Amino acid sequence: MTTDKGDAAAARPSPHGRPGLNRRNIAAAALALIDAGGLGSFSMRKLGTGLGVDPMAVYRHFRDQDELFDGVAQALFEEVDIEALDWDGTWRTVLEQFCRELRDALLRHPHAVPVFATRRTPSWASVDCGVRVARMLQADGFAPARSVHMVLCLREFTTGHALSQAVSRPVGGHLDPHEGHHFEVGLMAMLDGFEGLR
Repeated sequence: MTTDKGDAAAARPSPHGRPGLNRRNIAAAALALIDAGGLGSFSMRKLGTGLGVDPMAVYRHFRDQDELFDGVAQALFEEVDIEALDWDGTWRTVLEQFCRELRDALLRHPHAVPVFATRRTPSWASVDCGVRVARMLQADGFAPARSVHMVLCLREFTTGHALSQAVSRPVGGHLDPHEGHHFEVGLMAMLDGFEGLR
């Protein structure tokens, strides 16, 4: 797996005063480029130009565009403040908050939603969040396998909803994260149904 040589080294300023490249800022720049022009217009050449480097420099941090898009998906997920969820509350409260936060994060970047949707495990942060929720569910009487399925169902529902809104918007079009009240209807219906699965 391609990694940076330490956070300090990765963030060290270049001789020209530009911050050194690392996986995080490259992925952030790629996400910004997708936001601005749409996924179809993305290229490694444009990314290199935006970063002020030869495009080949990106390949020192990512094997290929597919791995870079894993980083973009991770950057998207990191916009969800997992620690701000009410972990002292009920499993239902945590899942409601998580799904809404994930939806809002995705709708802030509608042209990047297809990237997120095609990555089954966007990041270790996503895995950790899923494990924490699954443990809450198991502590409340849900079987281990069922707990995992519930988490996956809700993530896929949320991602699919965001994708359905994102693909209907033109590049540069405004997408209101408060649109789609049917999302709340679907979310509540799924959570109500889960209540009876113990």
